[in-house]
Amino acid sequence: MANNINLSVFKKFFSSNTSGGVLLFLCVIISLIIANTSFSTNFNEFLQVKLGFENETVQLKYSIKGWIDDGLMAIFFLLVGLEIKRELVEGELSSPKNAILPILAAMGGAIVPAIIYALFNHDQPSHHGWGIPMATDIAFALAIISMLDKRVPPSLKIFLAALAIVDDLLAILVIAIFYSTELHYTYLLYAAAILAVLIAFNRFGVKSVWAYVIPGIFIWYFIHHSGIHATIAGVLVAMTLPTTPDEKESTLEKLEHALANPVNFIIIPLFALVNTNITIHSEMVHGLTTPLGLGIILGLFFGKTIGIYVTTWICVKTKLANLPDMAGWKHMIGVGMLGGIGFTMSIFISMLSFKDPLFIEEAKFAVLIGSLISGACGYIYLSIIGKKQKFDGH
Repeated sequence: MANNINLSVFKKFFSSNTSGGVLLFLCVIISLIIANTSFSTNFNEFLQVKLGFENETVQLKYSIKGWIDDGLMAIFFLLVGLEIKRELVEGELSSPKNAILPILAAMGGAIVPAIIYALFNHDQPSHHGWGIPMATDIAFALAIISMLDKRVPPSLKIFLAALAIVDDLLAILVIAIFYSTELHYTYLLYAAAILAVLIAFNRFGVKSVWAYVIPGIFIWYFIHHSGIHATIAGVLVAMTLPTTPDEKESTLEKLEHALANPVNFIIIPLFALVNTNITIHSEMVHGLTTPLGLGIILGLFFGKTIGIYVTTWICVKTKLANLPDMAGWKHMIGVGMLGGIGFTMSIFISMLSFKDPLFIEEAKFAVLIGSLISGACGYIYLSIIGKKQKFDGH
């Protein structure tokens, strides 16, 4: 790493994602068990229970599932936004030379899977799901590469983290542009006005976390009612928080530290528990060989691997960038495979892509299978090539 500022912050974030990945995996297993036993009906009825309040002017009454998908996931996107901004100010994305490789690799790793899906689903009712295989799940990907420990260079872990963060930013843009409903501009103007106030707070040096969080809740409310997916509010608010390129803890880092554990140990596992609640049946298994299923699985595994590897090869051969320190071309194939772990964001986009419940269930199941194949193959492949050489340092 060319920039060692706030390395402890990265280590804490990395550690929490690793542990969170294990909990996430357990919640996926529990959710699948519930969905395929007699508890399924009661669990689904519980998720549809409505909480909150509403009147003629305020509408804040949603199902438990709705609060998790639109409310708690906005906090997840807030943390992602904080990570993106910190990387841009002081991390791997702050230097053009360091940033170019993970940025372009993430773009290649998003475009190729989308193309593969589109080729399989051209003129199909499922064509709208092209965004599903574009995403990389930070929690799972970092958890698996951490399990490899000294069998991979430390720089490879940092490269994967930066790539996954850029990948999330691309997924956020895709959601905002292509997966939003009819826009209500009055609510957007309200949100923009409050966002302008937060930008002014930043300019005038306001450092209180609550000065950004409380108005951010109103931004979430107005965006939720505007037709743009509410989770985008988290990213917008994150970009207004002040940070500094030195070791003094900034407002942004204070909020990031406060959110890291709740997001990784509560919010993402809850999202997995609620949204991998898939009752497996013969039609769904058959769905893996349909254009929808093949587009997702092949997009995640082959699309990500080819996209990341080929883009990296072009960048290095044209001298735009260098490979991560101590990493070779074989390592980049493994990183590409791990990039195919779509999970959280892919499932999220699946729910935005389709209205047909069967398509949603088939897409979720395909994401699970594609992510499992990508994670297992990436781990085994990097383990095999890592036996010949041990790497020290983190």
